Amino acid sequence: MDLQLSGKTALVFGAGGGLGGAIARSLAAEKANVVVADIDLAAAEKTAQAIEAQGHKAFALQWDIGDLSVIGERLALIASTFGPVDVLVNNTGGPPPTPAAGQAPEIWSKYFDSMVRSVIAVTDAILPSMRERGFGRIITSTSSGVVAPIANLGISNSLRLALVGWSKTLAREVGRDGITANVVLPGRIATGRIVFLDEQKAKREDRPVADVTKESTGSIPVGRYGDPQEYGDAVTFLASPRASYITGSVIRIDGGLLANI
Repeated sequence: MDLQLSGKTALVFGAGGGLGGAIARSLAAEKANVVVADIDLAAAEKTAQAIEAQGHKAFALQWDIGDLSVIGERLALIASTFGPVDVLVNNTGGPPPTPAAGQAPEIWSKYFDSMVRSVIAVTDAILPSMRERGFGRIITSTSSGVVAPIANLGISNSLRLALVGWSKTLAREVGRDGITANVVLPGRIATGRIVFLDEQKAKREDRPVADVTKESTGSIPVGRYGDPQEYGDAVTFLASPRASYITGSVIRIDGGLLANI
């Protein structure tokens, strides 16, 4: 199936990491021109180089999404290089594991700014050009914790859920402009983040990491952690014109992990 993404400009945040990198590679494989944005320039460059090695177009961009002062400058650079953004993938890092109770107000403010306010500001800056062209895809990667809160991820569960309400509301506002807005939820995908969370749980419970991982994969109907590329491919379909009738949705990419309907 031709996903009709050839020549489209895609901006992927967190593309130096596991999930973001997989999304960037999948979009590039469909011949989109991919802006690989990450706070870590070296990580972004690694992803961009891997894409270019496959004969596709990408360039790395150091971008701390929490720094709102650089939005205009960065978007101007993208427009002069590849053209205005057609596909925006909002993908931010997660906060450290914490309970919901007892967190200092400044901690909540810090992660609200980096995980929520930043995403909304970048999207607002890109929307006018999408509306002018009558096409746009806004895909926000959150966490399965917005559907089934994950123990000891109180900040993540709370703040990422704010993005679900925002995305649903936005979808209703921009649908007639040819723009879709969807949220994707990773289950347990085999990235460094999952390794870190398994290690933290093993430490808290004084158990071997291998036991925690075995227990975790045992709870997934398909019996394994997801491959990052499986996640990237699902996001790429949502980014395509083929997915024009999917908007305002929350898509689970979790191997059937979440038991609720």
